[in-house]
Amino acid sequence: MNILLTGVNGQVGWELRRTLATLGTVKAPTRSQLDLTDGDALREFIRTLRPDLIVNPAAHTAVDKAESEPESARAVNAIAPAIMAEEAAKLGAAMIHFSTDYVFDGNKTGAYTEDDVTHPLGVYGQTKLEGENAVRTANIPHLILRTSWVYGLRGGNFLLTMQRLFKEREQLRIVADQYGAPTWSRMIAEATAQILVQQPFKPGRESLHGTYHLTSKGRVNWYQFAQAILDSDCSSGAKRPELIPIPGADYPTPARRPANSELASDKLLRDFGVSLPDWKVALDLCLDCDMANRAD
Repeated sequence: MNILLTGVNGQVGWELRRTLATLGTVKAPTRSQLDLTDGDALREFIRTLRPDLIVNPAAHTAVDKAESEPESARAVNAIAPAIMAEEAAKLGAAMIHFSTDYVFDGNKTGAYTEDDVTHPLGVYGQTKLEGENAVRTANIPHLILRTSWVYGLRGGNFLLTMQRLFKEREQLRIVADQYGAPTWSRMIAEATAQILVQQPFKPGRESLHGTYHLTSKGRVNWYQFAQAILDSDCSSGAKRPELIPIPGADYPTPARRPANSELASDKLLRDFGVSLPDWKVALDLCLDCDMANRAD
């Protein structure tokens, strides 16, 4: 396959460049090479490359900033995926598009399924939902993979923020009433490749279709996640800051967060035989890789 991969310097895109390499020729332009907010340039790039598959993890993920910059968020999260899907339809190509738990309001008791009604609380979730709908209505083979609480060893994420703050602070106040499943970016990328191996896309055949949740197993709040990082991570050395659980109301942000971000991934296991491990198992594996990298 000829594969176009966006967001290559992001957490998931960086990992996908490696996992997709065995499945075809991957073209992964950086932001300086392909500006997703430039619709004409995006169309021209796709028409020149003529990919068989477009994989789009790129997103405007600055949740709070999106509230004050809705058009910037919409350009990347909604308009760009719509253009990709339109061009894919003209080429007979397929598309894998990544989305988020923020398409839900978090008011449900229990894990959200793919069939639950969406109700975003803010601009980020709303624009990601618009992107989803654009891909769905383009009449192309596609997968929409929703994930949550993504972390990894590069980029900006909760894990790296905690590792830094553990060294700088004696006390940290962490929100303890928002729940979800932390999901390692590497496992998202590996699962995506597994799905493509299980059900490879072949031009001219409707082989990929539907929305799936792709997250680690388990349920945890931010305070518990931070405590697990502190307990497992050697980066803080002898210094152990005090972690204090607080309600989200005591940590106001421009964008509202879902209180419940748990996504059920049963459909993914049923259709593709793919299932991510428990969030704590994945975290330990990620930190093992971090220690190995430091040792090198």
